[in-house]
Amino acid sequence: MTDKPEIRYPLGVHHRDEISAKSGRPLRDLTLDQVQQGNAQPDDLSASTETLKMQAQIARESGYDEVAANLTRAAEMAGMPNVQILEIYEALRPGRSTYYQLLSLSQQITSMYGAENTGGYIREAAEVYRDTGLLKDEDR
Repeated sequence: MTDKPEIRYPLGVHHRDEISAKSGRPLRDLTLDQVQQGNAQPDDLSASTETLKMQAQIARESGYDEVAANLTRAAEMAGMPNVQILEIYEALRPGRSTYYQLLSLSQQITSMYGAENTGGYIREAAEVYRDTGLLKDEDR
């Protein structure tokens, strides 16, 4: 038996007092009226790392391992600047990166942000791209 509190879905209903937005603002303090009146910032409308980890735990416990893996990577990426996320997105577009550029990006993401799962995903993509001809021309 664990001492972990039970996490129930949906989080916004069952854990409204426990979760917060990326900005740190508690979910209980966010209302549609506040958003419509302009009393919310972009990070008030984004999920926090902790919330995404809770969602991943729910998915994993429900047998949705692939969804859990996606949410785990999302939790890692929630701590990254948007410019870094866009760099990852651009690098993963077919024909945009060499095999070694993807490996380098994977290492950078892992070391700078501790994002082991995201780094692993990029390494896996590099292998698949190499096997399927999706790398930048010089690596084909």
